[in-house]
Order: sequence, then structure tokens, then C-alpha cells
Amino acid sequence: MELKEKLLSSFMAFEANVDVDSDLHNVRTEAIKNFEIKGFPTKKEEAWKYTSLNAVLKNDFSVFPKQENVISHVEVKKYFIHEIDTYKVVFIDGVFSSFLSSTTHDGLDVCLMSSALTKPKYKEVIETYFNKIANIDDSLTSLNTAFASEGAYINIPKNKIADKPIEIMYLSTGTEAALMVQPRNLIIVGENAQVQIIERHQSLNSNPVLTNSVTEIFVQERAIADYYKIQNDVQSANLVDNTYIAQKGHSVASVHTFSFGGNITRNNLNFYHQGERIESILKGITIIGDKQLVDHYTLVQHAEPNCESHQNYKGIFDGNSTGVFNGKIYVEREAQKTDAFQQNNNILLSEKATINAKPQLEIFADDVKCSHGCTIGQLDESAMFYMQSRGIPQKEAKALLMYAFSNEVIESIKIPELKSRITKIIATKLGVNMGFDL
Repeated sequence: MELKEKLLSSFMAFEANVDVDSDLHNVRTEAIKNFEIKGFPTKKEEAWKYTSLNAVLKNDFSVFPKQENVISHVEVKKYFIHEIDTYKVVFIDGVFSSFLSSTTHDGLDVCLMSSALTKPKYKEVIETYFNKIANIDDSLTSLNTAFASEGAYINIPKNKIADKPIEIMYLSTGTEAALMVQPRNLIIVGENAQVQIIERHQSLNSNPVLTNSVTEIFVQERAIADYYKIQNDVQSANLVDNTYIAQKGHSVASVHTFSFGGNITRNNLNFYHQGERIESILKGITIIGDKQLVDHYTLVQHAEPNCESHQNYKGIFDGNSTGVFNGKIYVEREAQKTDAFQQNNNILLSEKATINAKPQLEIFADDVKCSHGCTIGQLDESAMFYMQSRGIPQKEAKALLMYAFSNEVIESIKIPELKSRITKIIATKLGVNMGFDL
């Protein structure tokens, strides 16, 4: 049975097993109808022109884990930022693990989406926020909405500053021959509140995994949200990450995406401005090789005056890898005094590597400061020669140049221990010991 038919036939059984009210039932039903009509995206769609899921969808994915799996701290310790204390929310094969997760959260409202969707105390929150900014026309977002149950619900109360970062970890054990998981996250950062969140999806063996994730983030007035995505999975893992962020006035939201591993990684990142004096920051580093593919699809919708957005994505591509950057800045007529910047720089290390870049600006206001740019090239041969003439071996010289190329993004990481971890991952990807730590 094809995956689409398997999902459609599983929907009725899924709904029968979840305790939801009629409103949420209607949301799920409309979502599955939309997916049934549209199906999985294909290269015929402009937004998916360079990324095909056909090979991935040939796997016989289980859509629900057949058994609850338990793994030890020892098996997964290396994937956490263990240099500092963090609040941990951990899922194994899409199912919450109380054993690996933190038991207390010091005044933060952290629970499971399954609890938030079903408990009466969260009814008003769910009615206000759930599925309100997710793109209901997107087929994969609709599919996630139809099966929304497991995932992280995080609510940072008004005026609360989270005393340590929150790590959301999705682990796949590989006990299924092939598994599809669909985590759903809802994150609310209250007025004047602050939080740092680190998200990672990690497979523990080489069995195929397809993750279709949706995260909705609401950043209220004068709030600050820093979100970091570490994508360094095994070559058999596939990730479609849909993140939607709504910002109120005077808020700051930043998303850093570090894409190093996996087979196909698609990041859909959408920012919506709902007030003035907003700052949105989108940054990323991609370093891939072999036949890997990483596709960044970004949207910043400027709808109010006096707001800023800054995008900076760096890509290094080797082997037969493929990179895609499709970034769109949309400035509505009312969004005067907008300051929007977008930059995408790429280095091709192999003649067989490919980058497809499409920076876009749609401006309907007349008093704005907007710019976008894209570069695609190779390493500077004169710089390589200079470094080698000073006694630096070719391999190390090459790695230093690539690290310097990425450093502008690395320097903006606000968690020192995470900055150190990313530096080490980059050194590993480049096959050298940098000889320094940050």
C-alpha cells in the first residue's frame, strides 16, 4: 500500500483513539481532506521544483510505532548539550519519554501536546493558538495537523525569563524497518518573556525515517525567542521541518538552522509580523556531501511599519550534494520604514555539487530599505596559496577558509556551549582538528 493510502486509511482509527472535542475534530477532518486532495508535494509545484520525495516515499513506512521503546542515557548522552544544564523534552519514535526528560521546569508551563489538546485547562489556549498560523493550504502541514498528538507544548509566562535553555529531542530507535513520525510543537512566549530552545532530530541506526514536523511559535510583545535547530542526522533520515512564527510589537525572534546530516532535509521557515518595531533573524549553515540534499524555503511577511528582518545563509557543498535556497521577503503596502536584508552565499567544492538559489523581494511600500544577494563560487585559490606558503597544510588551509566563511553565522549563537558544539561538528565535517575552541 502506498504511503498516502496508508495514512488516509489510518486516520479514522487514529481519531477513534484520541479524546478530542468537536472543534478539533473538525480541524483534523478538514486537514486530512486537504491532504487527500493535494497529496505529497512534487517537483511540478514551484516551491518544490528542486526537491523530490519520490525515492523516500517508496519505503514501506510504519505510521505508528508498534511498540514503546526504551533507551538509556548512555546511548544518547552525546546528542545533548551536556556541558550545561538544560530542561529536556525527549521523544522516542514519536512517543514521549519521561525517563529521559526533565521532571521540573521552574515556573515554565511545559507539557505534551497530547495533554494540551485534551485537558480542559488548556482549552482556551488551544482555541487561541493551535493551527492559527500554520499554512492550512500546505499538504504536509495539513497531514501533520490531521495526526497532531505527540510533541512539545511550551508556554513561557508573562515577564518570565527561562533560567536555562530547553532541549527538544526526537530520537528514532530504528526498531521499525521504516518509520514516519509527525511531531507537533506549540510554543508561546509571553509578554516580556525570554527563552532559548534547541531542537534536534536524531536516528540511532540506519533504518529509513521520515519526519514531518510542524512547530508554531507565538512571540508576544517585547518578548525574545532564540531557536536553534541542529540537523546532523544519519544518511537514511529524511526531515521536513515546517516552522511558523508570529511576532507581536517590539519582539525579537531568531532561528538558527545548522544542516549537516541526513538524506533529504527541507526547512520551511515562515515569519509573520503582527506589530511594529519587530526584529526577525534567520541564519543558517549547510555543509553536506555525497548525495545529500538540503532545501531552505523562507518567508518573512512584513505587514506593519518600522520592522526589521535579517537573513544570512551559508552553504558548502561537496560530492553530488544539492543545495536549495528559496527566500522570499514580502513587504505589504502598510509596512513603511521596513528594513529587510537577505544574503545567501555558497561554495561548491565539487564539480558535481549543485546549488539552486532564488532570492525574492515583493515590495508594495514605497519607503523601505530592502536588499538581497546571492553568491556561488569556489574557494579563493590565492588565499589557499598564501596560507600554504606560510606552512599551513592544504587540508587545514581549506578547512580554515571554510570555517571563516561560516563564522559570521557561528558568532551570532548566544549559547556559548552550543557555539562550541557547532564548531566541533563543523570541524568533523571538514575532517580537521581546528586547534581552537569557542
